[in-house]
Amino acid sequence: MAKKSSDTEKLDTREMQQHITRFSEYDIALFKAGVHYELYNKLGAYIMDANGTTGTYFAVWAPNAKNVSLTGNFNGWNKDSHRMNVRWDSSGIWELFVPGIGQGEYYKYAITGPDGRVVEKSDPYATHCETSPGTASVVWDRQYKWTDKKWMNERQRKPQMQKPVTIYEVHLGSWRRKDGRSLSYRELSEELPAYCVYMGFTHVELMPIMEHPFYGSWGYQATGYYAPTSRYGVPQDLMHLINELHKAGIGVLLDWVPSHFPDDEHGLGNFDGTHLYEHEDPQKGFHPDWHSYIFNMARNEVRSFLISSALYWLREYHMDGLRVDAVASMLYLDYSRRPGEWSPNEYGGRENLEAVAYIKQFNDAVHTHCPDVITIAEESTAWPGVTRPTNEGGLGFDMKWMMGWMNDTLTYMQKAPIYRSHHHDALTFNIYYAYSEKFLLPLSHDEVVHGKYSLLKKMPGDEWQQFANLRLLYGYMYGHPGSKLIFMGGEFAQAHEWRHDHSLDWHENEHPMNRGVQALVRDLNALCRLPEMYEQNFSPTGYEWLHFDDRENSVISWMRKTSNGSIIIFVCNFTPVVRRNYRIGIPMPGHYKEVLNTDDIRYGGSGIRNSDLEAFPIARHGRTHSLSLVLPPLGVIVLRPTGSNF
Repeated sequence: MAKKSSDTEKLDTREMQQHITRFSEYDIALFKAGVHYELYNKLGAYIMDANGTTGTYFAVWAPNAKNVSLTGNFNGWNKDSHRMNVRWDSSGIWELFVPGIGQGEYYKYAITGPDGRVVEKSDPYATHCETSPGTASVVWDRQYKWTDKKWMNERQRKPQMQKPVTIYEVHLGSWRRKDGRSLSYRELSEELPAYCVYMGFTHVELMPIMEHPFYGSWGYQATGYYAPTSRYGVPQDLMHLINELHKAGIGVLLDWVPSHFPDDEHGLGNFDGTHLYEHEDPQKGFHPDWHSYIFNMARNEVRSFLISSALYWLREYHMDGLRVDAVASMLYLDYSRRPGEWSPNEYGGRENLEAVAYIKQFNDAVHTHCPDVITIAEESTAWPGVTRPTNEGGLGFDMKWMMGWMNDTLTYMQKAPIYRSHHHDALTFNIYYAYSEKFLLPLSHDEVVHGKYSLLKKMPGDEWQQFANLRLLYGYMYGHPGSKLIFMGGEFAQAHEWRHDHSLDWHENEHPMNRGVQALVRDLNALCRLPEMYEQNFSPTGYEWLHFDDRENSVISWMRKTSNGSIIIFVCNFTPVVRRNYRIGIPMPGHYKEVLNTDDIRYGGSGIRNSDLEAFPIARHGRTHSLSLVLPPLGVIVLRPTGSNF
């Protein structure tokens, strides 16, 4: 057979490339309609076999580009040697199959905009990225052999919202360090699951691990919406960490940021020489606080990009839920803007109707395609129905951060006890709206940075009182209805603020007072596994005040209840005074035992305890029976009827 000429070979290769695609007409229709939720299997880079030739298929959306070329280490970063082909269907998608390209190749797209300017862009759909400060995308396969089937089956069998949820928020780069560097995903998998089991947390929430160019952004300025940061390893290493957490019985939540993205030149901004992913109008497209771009939620293809990203982490990485960052910034057109810096919607209001529609679509898509996961909104306003289903007019989240509780409680706790009686409503008012949403109580990273002090150092008084106040805060928090979240370091009363470029101060746990706080958090996590603590966590029938208005003594008491009537009682004393013969009314006679006391000696307290208690027919607080208690200083006691197991 005669050998083909090199020109003919090039022509055949070119023709072959033009006919290789991962898109059907149906895919294109879904993409244009904003309802294609598996774009991670279409756009990006995919190692594949085409007509007997192994190589990598590349596809990128750049509808306004005059030209797109593939450049990388395989062609010496030549911007002209691998020109991509634009599809005929007006989708704006450019494609190219390159024979011989495989795992580990670095690449970018050289995009010529309408003005003729050429910019090298990272792949928005890349599954792996060059380690910062490099900004190239990396061809990478996503295959991993999961062994968490038991966890995934149990998640389907019993919804997470019907179980206790106590979350340990973690920044992977600073949880622990070794020789001055962050631990890798693999190294974390050897330590983090065991620690979470030891502490009794049900879930880990990972601060954003999507690729981000600036480490100091903590992941909240992301460029890689489909790529875990390579600072700690390759994608399979993160999968291994999640797999090991699941095998240990720990759920994994991802902090996910669809609200804004950075303006780095290699990123999404001005992607094809136009405002493709962001709004062109700076009143809608640029965030004044964070100096970052805001996604154009009105553009169908952008909605497909974001929702595909959400489902990607849930499906490909087995995440158990998403905590959605900065929801309030998406909901309001005037968020952090002065008069004249925003324009009202078509009805004259301040609501961002495009973003509202997107959020509802996101939650519907997640709950349709991954019905056993949860979505959590960081939403700081009184927007109604954040956790109401979308078919009932709500936004469709499963839980919402209870920012009002957090702000009021921390403000109250920072006051010297002598002044607390004047601010008693800060403790009790939040119960009036505690069931307006399905709330999660957060003591997050935001409260222990930027000069705000650690939780321990927020507390007033001498060292003993600071630790006692922190134990009191945790006892009050865990007894309150709603799920719970504590940021790493808080569980052992780290004294210093969180520093993203340092390890937690684990050496502080050598001190008895720190170990006492850690032991208390362990026991509180165990307490949360009692039916009284979670069965009716989001129903007002699961909570009842015993006495909420003892302002003079700064004491409050309440019950948590199951549907069958079993109870657990909390009594909090927010002053350093021991209160003896303090009587509270209770709904039923019988004997009671103290199952937890934050003033216990083993927690670092003074050891003021109650022995077995008997309710006598002495009326108090509108009830026929009451208990006479000793209230420890700056302490919480937890009581259950005798015969209950804990």
